[in-house]
Amino acid sequence: MAMVINEEQQMLKESAQGFLAEFAPVSELRKLRDEGSEAGYNANIWRQMTDMGWAAILVPEAYGGLEFGHVGMGQIVEQTGRTLTASPLFATAIVGVSLINLAGSEEQKTDLLGAIAGGELTTALAVDEKIHHAPTQISMTAVKQADKYVLNGEKRFVVDGSNADKLIVAARTSGAAGDTAGISLFLVDPSAAGVEIERTSMVDTRNAAIIRFDDVSVSSADLLGAEGEGFAALSATLDIGNAYLAAELLGIAQETFDCTLKYLKERKQFGVLIGSFQSLQHRAAHWWSEVELCKSVVLKALQTLDEGDAKSPAMASVAKAKLCEVAELATNEAIQMHGGIGMTDEYEIGFFIKRARPAAMLFGDYSYHGDRFAQLSGY
Repeated sequence: MAMVINEEQQMLKESAQGFLAEFAPVSELRKLRDEGSEAGYNANIWRQMTDMGWAAILVPEAYGGLEFGHVGMGQIVEQTGRTLTASPLFATAIVGVSLINLAGSEEQKTDLLGAIAGGELTTALAVDEKIHHAPTQISMTAVKQADKYVLNGEKRFVVDGSNADKLIVAARTSGAAGDTAGISLFLVDPSAAGVEIERTSMVDTRNAAIIRFDDVSVSSADLLGAEGEGFAALSATLDIGNAYLAAELLGIAQETFDCTLKYLKERKQFGVLIGSFQSLQHRAAHWWSEVELCKSVVLKALQTLDEGDAKSPAMASVAKAKLCEVAELATNEAIQMHGGIGMTDEYEIGFFIKRARPAAMLFGDYSYHGDRFAQLSGY
């Protein structure tokens, strides 16, 4: 497949760029932070996104969606990185849709995917239990009792976990931490007895809840997929999530470069433009070349997902690892080249580093994905 997006995808990208620049710029994130928003996003903006069909892009047509593909959705997510737009798009329309589509029954898909596409339902995936991402190290238990399961354990860093309508929880029905077999997926009502949700506001002001489960009962009908066989769908969903996190980080890297390049052409020091300093030119050239490389890496990762390519897990890890590296370079250089003003809260450039770090850590950082790629490659 050619390493370019088609006309329809380009139109979607431009549409997203215009909408987000007008209705969800970085100033909107500042407003959410200063107001102490409990949701962590603007519900009216999310409604506008769903009205434009964004929540339906990955939903199959059979369940009321658009089925436009990962490359198309990736163009939107990249633009959200440029404006730092907070919304349930990632947790619900990407992660939630993907996992339900991969593991859900026909009845579950019919009930849930159509509701997500219409903006009537939000979801949150609860998988990690420790500080670092480790999907095989699940120790939370789900014990079967007659026609129900009883869940006990704790989940951390659950994106949008404090306000989602439905939780998707990975728990262990057999085996021990470290085993891929024995992991099952459950749909859990956040208002169910025994569910305790602690909202934690991250440095980027996004929600990342800690959720505790104390003898929480769910019916057998709430099991996503076969008992003990949830890891394959979970792993595939995490690959999808990481490809999109890479797309968001690409948007951050590109926007910080554009803003900094503009600043280099305007800011004077010692009576001359700082953009004329050769040392800064060399750093900016290196930065630009890294961002250009990342564009190809992210596009390839999204294309392999659309094609169902067996290499998609490796490409997702390559994309995430590379973008973790380049987003760190980009945000560090942006602040340094802006000088003292880059360290102040009144200037927006600092918001990008605050979002880039949690996004890089979510679902595995540079070290995690570098190691995973090596293992997938036979090393």
